[in-house]
Amino acid sequence: MKLLKVHGSGNDFFILDQQQFKQPLAESQLQLLAEKICNRKTGLHGGADGVLAVGASSKESAAVGRMRVINADGSEASMCGNGLRTVARYLSLQNQQATFKVQTMYADLQVKQSTDFAPQVKVFAAEISPVSFAAKDLKMHFAGREKLINQELPEIATDFKFSAVAVPNPHLIAFVSHQQLIGSKLGEIASYLNDGKNPYFPDGVNVSFVEILAENKIFVRTYERGVGYTNACGTAMSAASLMYVLLYQPQNFEQQIEVQNPGGMVKTVAHQRSNKSYWISLIGNATFVAKVTVPLADALQGDFKAITWEETGEQQAYENFVRGLKKSEL
Repeated sequence: MKLLKVHGSGNDFFILDQQQFKQPLAESQLQLLAEKICNRKTGLHGGADGVLAVGASSKESAAVGRMRVINADGSEASMCGNGLRTVARYLSLQNQQATFKVQTMYADLQVKQSTDFAPQVKVFAAEISPVSFAAKDLKMHFAGREKLINQELPEIATDFKFSAVAVPNPHLIAFVSHQQLIGSKLGEIASYLNDGKNPYFPDGVNVSFVEILAENKIFVRTYERGVGYTNACGTAMSAASLMYVLLYQPQNFEQQIEVQNPGGMVKTVAHQRSNKSYWISLIGNATFVAKVTVPLADALQGDFKAITWEETGEQQAYENFVRGLKKSEL
């Protein structure tokens, strides 16, 4: 079995091309594989946040391929912006196309190759949509609230104002001070809302704290459902960017926003269509870390003694780029 270790802003995955098999892996195999190879303690080469299963698009879709997102715990996410950029690059190389669409759970999303951030730091832009504030789309249950925009939620925490937006996976976002950003409250709130027993988000929700650094510059820290704390979450950064514009800079649609995260940096642009609906451009690295081969039967048993791991050299280039970002902040 061939895999490709990739990441977007440190949000790391194994790309699994289902078309390498005579028959795609069954759902049970795909779930088990994700659990085995992504485990941070016992998984493949330090594990990952998830598996990106790539396959042919459905007959009714005009996309060049399909992406499914299998989290480290075996659950499936509806979308992943950082993952989509890496899949876009993979499909771009396979099909020799710079602009095309990728099928995801709820929509065919436009992707395109963009200008490299630095030598060997390849960049792709991805459409993040559809966007909804409706409680039913978020699977959110707060009595009397059909949507949540910059409101207090004493049911779960004091001293914060929250907004909830699906893009299409659900996000709960709070703009906070630096001390709140680095504190423990994010983990406490997110752990409770992803325990499977809470009445407010019974299916879980991605939770992000956002610090405004300057005009059109924010920092996003995310606790991702099915994963936990992650270096970056593409849809969270997209949702946070949209809420930043709506709440603080309503004149800044179509303007580029710099979004820093624990794993690096992306750029975003919030858009509003003529019908008043929203979408976001997510622009960032699509780094190929290593080409991997491992016997499928071994991987499903969590046995990784027979792997081959071929580094691409791109990770060092990305780390140099991130160090340069940090120096420019000094």
